[in-house]
Amino acid sequence: MDDEVRTTAPGRARQSEIFRAGASGVRPAVPMGWRALVEAAERTMSQDAWAYVAGAAGRESTAEANYDAFDAWRLVPRMLRDVGERDLSIELFGRRHPTPLLTAAIGVLELVDPDADLAIARAAGSLGITSIVSSQASQPMETIAADGAGPWWFQLYWSSEDALVESFVHRAEAAGAEAIVVTLDTAMLGWRPRDLDRAFLPFIRGMGIAQYTSDPVFRDLVKTRMARPSDGPRPRVTPSAVRTLLEMSRRHPGRFWENLRSGEPRAAVETFLDVFSRPTLTWDDLPFLRERTRLPIVLKGIQHPDDARKAVDAGVDAVLVSTHGGRQVDGAVGSLDALPDVVQAVDGRIPVLLDSGVRGGADVVRALALGATAVGVGRAWVYGLAINGEDGARQVLRDIVAETDLVLGLSGHRTVAELGPDDVARL
Repeated sequence: MDDEVRTTAPGRARQSEIFRAGASGVRPAVPMGWRALVEAAERTMSQDAWAYVAGAAGRESTAEANYDAFDAWRLVPRMLRDVGERDLSIELFGRRHPTPLLTAAIGVLELVDPDADLAIARAAGSLGITSIVSSQASQPMETIAADGAGPWWFQLYWSSEDALVESFVHRAEAAGAEAIVVTLDTAMLGWRPRDLDRAFLPFIRGMGIAQYTSDPVFRDLVKTRMARPSDGPRPRVTPSAVRTLLEMSRRHPGRFWENLRSGEPRAAVETFLDVFSRPTLTWDDLPFLRERTRLPIVLKGIQHPDDARKAVDAGVDAVLVSTHGGRQVDGAVGSLDALPDVVQAVDGRIPVLLDSGVRGGADVVRALALGATAVGVGRAWVYGLAINGEDGARQVLRDIVAETDLVLGLSGHRTVAELGPDDVARL
């Protein structure tokens, strides 16, 4: 683990490192300010990648609401307290985490960097930060785990095929995952104008489906599909269609020419599109998962206090307040605005986590003060990844840890546990 995270003053250590390097003419590779970070990332990404990563549902008002929610809660610093030494660590699922950060699950990161899934796992792991590996990763979970990553959880999209759900969970356990994060808010894809304007869905090009094409249950589903006579319309042959077929064949496991000849990559994509989501999922389905794993189960996407109470009653181990970064429901409540009522509904019986809209350390501290046990960071490190690869993602995470430490101390606290609702005020 990085020495900077082990120190009791990571904020001051990071500042000193930057200023000392500056004396030799070296500046950080990734911008510190949010706006500069976003602008630099946009310049490095393809138009398709930028639309997919930065876009949100509808008028993108929920994405804005996530940011506005943080801005509406203000910290109320306390003075003349001994904050010379600070401790950012938290306890969660039997592990002592050196910081309250998690890296949120983000799919199809090959759009940003071909090594992205491995890079973020390594970057987070080097800082002791738990990463959440996506069902839509571009590398199988076993490859990510074997690459020397730190602690990780597996994010599960609940498929319409129960056998595939069971297979994913068993694979995650065998590969060393420490929790299963069930994403509830993506039973269908939200209306995302940026992607629709470009008519671009990465999965159709074989991107982001490595967890599926590496799965024995999914491969059997593909074989069954290939054995049936095709009853759907064949795509019109155009230069773009040919390029898509070639991209599928290159990404699919196996030899390119055999993939091209067999048609298996296209069958795999079509199978994925058929089984990816389950709009009929209800609370009655949760026992199926509980019976098949000993790992902690986190329900991601909780925003209503009644759903939080149902989660407790269902015996899950934590809830994650999330709007999916604003990518699913336009016009929804901001994630931080939903947090206090969820925390009150849970009443300390299980941990409450949060993601969506987190830009820096001050946001992390506000979420912790309002009752979050841990805080997921998403787009920020993706932008760092786009700018400077693994080192860029690591820098963004280090900088957020550093700012969290400084804001914690400057607001008059030595530990995360000292934060509470009295330390923030609503505008």
